[in-house]
Amino acid sequence: MIGSSAILRTVLPAAAALAVLPFLWGGGRTAERAAPQSRAEVMLSFAPVVKQAAPAVVNVYASRTDAAPRNPLFDDPLFRHFFGDSPELRPGGPTAQSLGSGVLVDPDGLVVTNYHVIEGMTDVKVALSDRREFEASIVLRDQRTDLAVLRLRGSGPFPYMEFDDSDALQVGDIVLAIGDPFGVGETVTQGIVSALARTEEGISNYGFFIQTDAAINPGNSGGALVDMNGRLVGINSAIVSQTGSSVGIGLAIPANMVKIVVATAKSGGSEVKRPWLGAGLQSVTKEIADSLGLDRPAGVLVTDITAKSPAEDAGLKPGDRIVAVDDQPVVDVEAFSYRFATKPLGSTAALAVVRNGKPLALNVRLVAAPELPRDPIKISGDSPFAGATVINISPAVAEEYSLDSTKQGVVISDIDDDSRAAAISLQKGDVVIAVNDTKILTTRDLERVTTAQRDFWKISISRGNQIITTVVGG
Repeated sequence: MIGSSAILRTVLPAAAALAVLPFLWGGGRTAERAAPQSRAEVMLSFAPVVKQAAPAVVNVYASRTDAAPRNPLFDDPLFRHFFGDSPELRPGGPTAQSLGSGVLVDPDGLVVTNYHVIEGMTDVKVALSDRREFEASIVLRDQRTDLAVLRLRGSGPFPYMEFDDSDALQVGDIVLAIGDPFGVGETVTQGIVSALARTEEGISNYGFFIQTDAAINPGNSGGALVDMNGRLVGINSAIVSQTGSSVGIGLAIPANMVKIVVATAKSGGSEVKRPWLGAGLQSVTKEIADSLGLDRPAGVLVTDITAKSPAEDAGLKPGDRIVAVDDQPVVDVEAFSYRFATKPLGSTAALAVVRNGKPLALNVRLVAAPELPRDPIKISGDSPFAGATVINISPAVAEEYSLDSTKQGVVISDIDDDSRAAAISLQKGDVVIAVNDTKILTTRDLERVTTAQRDFWKISISRGNQIITTVVGG
């Protein structure tokens, strides 16, 4: 817990901290305000925290050169003499660019940033606060959390920021946001934790954000949210705004989630493995709470259990209501997903469950979802799925794409631009469940039914919680 005195001790010596209390809070228990009584009180500043944290915050410059045919005129010396070295004529096509921030979290040069900062990019440069620049390789991309990890191509040691426990944050705690808004250079803004556990923001699969009123603007993405210990409590990820600029609602990914992604990168992994429960879950709505006789909506309902899963082994049953994970309360599916995903593999988690109105404690094993052959197939020909790559559903795929554990069908894992699949608005993560009333269970099923010539195609897909059936011309 970060209390008021702890905040002051990071800024001033203990004696000065005690002396400044009357100045900040109007003389303790009285409402009377007092003028500063010493130079220490006048010089009260966040500068010591910034001095400790800022060197670890970096600027991230990402780019991608799209492939394009080389213009043969560019090889003609006479043409270049008259028209010059025009960028439009250079080989390699147009360049896409992205600008964001990042945080060094390891002296060997590991940088954590947002996935969306380097999404689709191939070349990354990182600029430190001391103006040194380094090429960086992309170690890990984790779209589900909107996080990515880079490694600087240079010799260390580098300045880095230590993690703090984001679960210890409380609403009202003072925080600093450090990043590079609008590309103007490293900038520090100050505010408080406005709210915790913000869910259903649609930014990542684990919507459980720290909300702050510290000014966050475009370019701050991937930057640091810092507590008064000078430690990292969050990665600034998004803002809620109708203008595109800060209106005082910034969202940061909690450090305890970031730790999981960074630990995977440090261990040499390129994909984050998270615990698998093997159960379908549903948030308790007001209507469900009323039907259960609850005074308020809270917890998640177990809707189904996958055979031979940790949920089955732990003794969970459909109809159980999970209300806490390791004594941390969960109010909806997003909160449960966050709490469960931040648990280390190989141990157990204690679930507080209510069954038939009675409390029950269950221990669930924390293991990764089992993988089965994905058998990826890229669909060709004249069907509506032409240009889409599909994979078989396994527990690991269901976990990766946030699917119901009992879902049947095949998942679209990739779609070519300008393909027929893209033209009819199919999306990555869609589950193909039937074509012309033929049930699709494997990628080979879909490949087989799409080889025929047809005047029309009746397709059924599952997207989120919806089943969409439509007819497309042949």
